[in-house]
Formats: sequence, structure tokens, C-alpha cells
Amino acid sequence: MADAFLCDAIRTPIGRLNGSLAIVRADDLAAIPIKALMERNPGVDWDAVDDAILGCANQSGEDNRNVARMAILLAGLPEGVSGSTINRLCGSGLDAIGSAARAIRSGDAQFMIAGGIESMTRAPYVMGKAQAPFDRAQKLEDTTLGWRFVNPAMKAAYGVDAMPQTGENVADQWKVSREDQDRFALASQEKAAAAQASGRLAAEIVPVTIPQKKGDPIVFSADEHPRATTLDVLARLKPVVRADGTVTAGNASGLNDGAAATLIASERAASQHGLTPRARIVAMAAAGIAPRIMGVGPIEAARRLMTLGGITIDQLDVIELNEAFASQAIATLRDLAIDPFTDPRVNRNGGAIALGHPLGMSGARITMSAVEELHRTSGRYAMAFMCIGVGQGIALLLERI
Repeated sequence: MADAFLCDAIRTPIGRLNGSLAIVRADDLAAIPIKALMERNPGVDWDAVDDAILGCANQSGEDNRNVARMAILLAGLPEGVSGSTINRLCGSGLDAIGSAARAIRSGDAQFMIAGGIESMTRAPYVMGKAQAPFDRAQKLEDTTLGWRFVNPAMKAAYGVDAMPQTGENVADQWKVSREDQDRFALASQEKAAAAQASGRLAAEIVPVTIPQKKGDPIVFSADEHPRATTLDVLARLKPVVRADGTVTAGNASGLNDGAAATLIASERAASQHGLTPRARIVAMAAAGIAPRIMGVGPIEAARRLMTLGGITIDQLDVIELNEAFASQAIATLRDLAIDPFTDPRVNRNGGAIALGHPLGMSGARITMSAVEELHRTSGRYAMAFMCIGVGQGIALLLERI
């Protein structure tokens, strides 16, 4: 089979809920990193793109009607370039990259665009149709995050625990203390702040120009979710699930907006278009788990990935784990014999607790971060992996070129 290579990657800054990206439509937001890739790779024949795949978890608002296809058209790609939108909830962006690589390895494609998009700010309220004539019991559902239009059979069999509740479930079952969760969250914030100050994160960001009703546009160029904090401040935050719980707003990821895109090519296509391969996409693996403990889904996904790649956890030089909750991140890492506090391979630039978690985009973000870190440290192998709502995990193995 042909190898698939990640040749370039870029993302928007991540916006807070109702933050700087709040006025940017989801489809327009998705187009921004794609257009940036086009502008910084002028030698590429864009008619040769075989397909574009974007991950998106919501798809209930401006991201409906196949946001990938709309984004490539809005970005200025030729009309002949096709696009599809993939939904594996939080793992959508990672799945998009892995799926593009699979198409190339199988020979079905040579040159792909892959990434992810989520505007959680602009996720709409939706309402189902009446179930009976003259039915007046209508209910609005918030599509920002979590369950809606719940299937009673699903609820009876597996429960429909909200995301923070799943974080508490993991903390209880894996005995992750509040103190450890807050320590992990603080480390995420401190690493993200250092990465911003050094300019490390700026290397993967395309600024977004935000028009204003009056005055000049604002150029949004840095992730706005990170917050300066201390252990004392984190310890004073109230639990969000139950009074004696451990999950707080400070040790969980946020509701965010952002988009990312990558160029994935075979060796032949990279040469034809003047692209430089930066990492080989070795393998992707996914695994299922009980929905109520969805946060530890990455454990089995990582083990399957190591088997597919023929390597061990110890051979990894970079580990990018999406931090949905500190509880699940700690439990996952400990189960894989990775120290969440002292292992220097883990989330060197912070994770979703600090940077934010735009659902469909996050998998693409941690992938590009992993590749950047491989090159910065001259490592060989990196793993990007994450948990997924409704009980799944997904993992991607990368090798530096």
C-alpha cells in the first residue's frame, strides 16, 4: 500500500463561547484554514484534490448541508473538488485525517484535505415535530453539547449521562482525586501560557479578521480560552455535577469555536505539487466502551493502535491527549503506565482544559500539534488520541519525516 503523509496543517485561534469568533458563521470559519493552505502553497494544482473531509459534531445550524463541501467552495477551491462531513463527535477531526490517510493508502486517492470545524457558540436550539395531531408539548433542544432527542431504549440500556457526569463516573471508578484533577488542570494552563509566550502556538495559527460595526476590523490571532490561575483558585471552584463531586469548570475543557485543516498526500502527489511531507500517518484505531465512562475510551484505542503500528507506548516521543476532563485524562494516562504529571511527552503545550475543545476541530488540532512537536524535538513517533461521547476512543499514530 502507498504511504500517506501530512504535508501541511493550520488552524484558526480557538475562541471562547460567545467570544471573538461568535459572529463568524460555522461554514465561513471552516473555510478560513483551507484558504490559508491554498495561499501558502501556491504551487499546488488545486484541481487535483481528490476529496476533502471535515469533522463536525453538531451539524444542526450553519454547519448543516455538508459543511465540508460548503467550506471548500467558500475557500475558493474549484467546483470539481468534492467534500464530505464526518461525525464521530469529539473524535471527528481525528477521524477525518485518518480516513483521508486510509483513502490514500488504499489507492483510492492521492491528495486530500482533512480537518475539522465546530462553532459551539452558534449551535442552535432545535425543536422536533409534533408526535400527535394538535400536540402542544413541544420542547426546545440545545445542540451545543450532549444528548438531545433521547431514545428511551438507549436511556434504559446505557443511560444518558451528561458529559460532566461521565467525568465524575471516571473519577469515582478510577479513584482520581479532586486535588490531582486541579493539579493537572493547572499544568495544562501553565504549559499553554508558556507556549503562547514563546510563539510556539502562533506557528500553527492563521489569524481571523473580525469585522466590527464601527471602526477597523479586529485581528484575532491567539487562543483566548487559557486563563491564568492557581491551585488555590481552582480548589475554590464548586463542583458542577454534585456537591461532593470533583469535576469543575476549572478542570474540564470549555465550549469553544475553531477550525483546522491539513493537506494529506501520497509520496507521488507530494512530489508533483511541491509539498514537503512532515509526518507519515502510520495507522488509526478506534474502540468502544460503556457510554457512562466514555472518558477512558482512549485506553483501548491506544492499545489497538500500538498493535497496528507494531510499537509500544515507550517508543512514543510525543503524546497528545485531548483533555475533555482532567479526571479522564489522568485515568487514561495512568492505565497506560504514563505519568500524567511527570512524563514530558504529554501535552507539552497544554491541552483542551487550557486551549479549549471545539468538538469537531480538536482532533485535527492535536494532530498538528503532535507533528510540530516531533519536528521541534527530533522525535520519531507521536500519538494523538481522545475520548468520544456515547462511549468511544480514537487514536492516530504519526512518524516524523
